[in-house]
Amino acid sequence: MSDENEKTMNAETTAENPTLSEAMGEDQTASAAERVEAELAETKDRLLRLAAEMENLRRRTQREVEEGRKYATTNFARGLLDVADNLARALASVPPEERERNEFIKNLVLGVEMTERTLQGLFEKNEIAKVVPEKGEKFDHNVHQAMFEVPSADRPSGTIAEVLQPGYVIAGRLLRPALVGVTKSAPRPTQPESNVDQQA
Repeated sequence: MSDENEKTMNAETTAENPTLSEAMGEDQTASAAERVEAELAETKDRLLRLAAEMENLRRRTQREVEEGRKYATTNFARGLLDVADNLARALASVPPEERERNEFIKNLVLGVEMTERTLQGLFEKNEIAKVVPEKGEKFDHNVHQAMFEVPSADRPSGTIAEVLQPGYVIAGRLLRPALVGVTKSAPRPTQPESNVDQQA
């Protein structure tokens, strides 16, 4: 019965005081509107973050696909580098006078040169470039690999003294470093100790 009395009192209070019920309704409406606006702002923020994340994912995927196309042949290209080196060695091993004297060797060398040009054309088509450092060039650990050091008094330390094997890059990325010998400062001759030092 107390519940019925309470309901009756609330109804009477509301009936007697309509502004109180309107004020309570407005407060509830205002707080509900604020909650909806906060949820809307949060949802909008999440949506914007999700859209940005999707755009980043799209760009990253596109970049990975492009790199995949560029560098897909890397292992195959590494295998062909030995072929290119062997063709160059074969051409270098035949003296020019022997080429002119023997018709068979002349034709053989011509065939090897054509094969080498075809291979180099294929390399260019696939963005594979030869790295052949010059003697005296500064050593660059990004594209050169030092195999030994050569003492030198007339050249600055850290320059290339000898090229053992050319290097290669594929689309700007190192495929194989050039193998080089690098200069180092020659030791200075030691001066003999004076007689005064020997007596002491």
